[in-house]
Amino acid sequence: MARPSHQPDAFHRRQVEALAGYGVPEADIAGMVGIDAKTLRNHYKHELAFGHTKANAKVAENLFRKATGEGREAVIAAIFWLKARGRWKETSVNEHSGLDGKPIEQVHEIRRIILRAPDPASLGKTPAGTPPANNPVTLWDADRAE
Repeated sequence: MARPSHQPDAFHRRQVEALAGYGVPEADIAGMVGIDAKTLRNHYKHELAFGHTKANAKVAENLFRKATGEGREAVIAAIFWLKARGRWKETSVNEHSGLDGKPIEQVHEIRRIILRAPDPASLGKTPAGTPPANNPVTLWDADRAE
């Protein structure tokens, strides 16, 4: 026997619109109404398409009312809602400067400066035919030798 066709009523239209406004997925809304997701999309296109817009408008209205004189917690919640759902965002401007607020100096040349040549006696002498020891002299070693 075939399933009876779904007939939308005012209660279900308000319910679908509210759930869509809260961001509930279509499959979950369909389950609450007791119909298939395809049937939901067929009968409740308008409610699914504009539920979130009505919810955002209601929150924006509440934010305006709260921002003009009521509790702090309500304002924080409304701002969070609009950032998450209403595409609001905060922007930060970061400005970089050199010393004392002057422009940053550009580096045009990089040079390697050898402070002191290593002492040949400290490198150790190796007999002919043997590979030299791999002991590079670092600036730290040169400073320590003084």
